[in-house]
Amino acid sequence: YIYGAICLSWQKHVFEDTDPTFAKRVKKGDFVVGGKNFGLGSSREHAPLVIKMSGVSAVLVKSVARIFFRNAINVGLPVLICDTDLIDDGDELEVNLKTGEISDLTKKVKLSFNRMPEVMLRILDEGGLIPYIKKYKSFDVKPAANSNRR
Repeated sequence: YIYGAICLSWQKHVFEDTDPTFAKRVKKGDFVVGGKNFGLGSSREHAPLVIKMSGVSAVLVKSVARIFFRNAINVGLPVLICDTDLIDDGDELEVNLKTGEISDLTKKVKLSFNRMPEVMLRILDEGGLIPYIKKYKSFDVKPAANSNRR
């Protein structure tokens, strides 16, 4: 599948304009911490896919371009909107997607983010939208009991 091969070749260039050493330093389970409007200009899923393939387990940002956010969820990469001012490069973090809490173990502080809807959590649990559809053979999302949607 050529798509994966292309993204594999791009991994060594991930974030090289911002940090030329990133691709060599990133380890599985690391987080990317960004600022405002993260992912602006990225209309294809290649960008979040390459970030995920580099080992990054989540992106923590002040705000995010909507198309990047949707593509990231679709490829199984959580994007968490939170106040990133307190997080420094090298801080050890733990993220709990279900509770909406980030623990900065280095600074001994807790940050929060808006908890994602259950359907997004299920998509992320399966590794992205395609694995979700392959496993469940459908995308039947029922509105919450108190929803106005019918």
